[in-house]
Amino acid sequence: MEYKIQGETTPVVICQLSPGESMVTEKGSMVWMTPNMEMETSAGGLGKAFGRMFSGESIFQNIYTARDGSGMIAFASSFPGSIRAVEITPDRPVVVQKTAFLAAQREVDLSVFFQKKLGAGFFGGEGFIMQKLSGRGTAFLEIDGDAVEYDLGPGQQMIVDTGNLAMMDATCSLDIQAVKGVKNMIFGGEGVFHTVVTGPGRIVLQTMPISALAGAVASVLPSKS
Repeated sequence: MEYKIQGETTPVVICQLSPGESMVTEKGSMVWMTPNMEMETSAGGLGKAFGRMFSGESIFQNIYTARDGSGMIAFASSFPGSIRAVEITPDRPVVVQKTAFLAAQREVDLSVFFQKKLGAGFFGGEGFIMQKLSGRGTAFLEIDGDAVEYDLGPGQQMIVDTGNLAMMDATCSLDIQAVKGVKNMIFGGEGVFHTVVTGPGRIVLQTMPISALAGAVASVLPSKS
């Protein structure tokens, strides 16, 4: 597969596929394709379907395959930001926020990422459910706003506002910790909990998660009488 990412504010990734090559996506992100691209909707097995339902994603996946020659298909972001290509290998799976996955080669496997620490599971909230990308191939992630990347060393930590963590290597661990101090919780305006990511591994942060934008817009809308 060859690909090109175009556009800055609302980007699109255009993929050129060899005959028989397939791409998979979980949401309606396909924007155009050549006529020989064949679409198949599949649940991918009961276990995987249940996992996607648990994470809040669609039970079904759309699989696009180039038939009778090479084909072209394009996937667009649903929110202003950027698209990032990530190479997935068996020894380097990654974990992404559930809204970050855009599309991937069919050899990339998607599964629900379960938090090892109870705090992350109970207090992370709906926006903290994540997916694990494993296998081998190229995956495309949708980043809300701009992307900022850090490489954390063993034991090195980064405190992140929930929703700003777009991706991390599976070697990283994370937990949800309460903001210290009652006054900070009540008057700080930063919420009650923070996400703490611990290395080693790479993390990708997004500057404007859609939930933050929705909150900012809602705050200036006139209230209903």
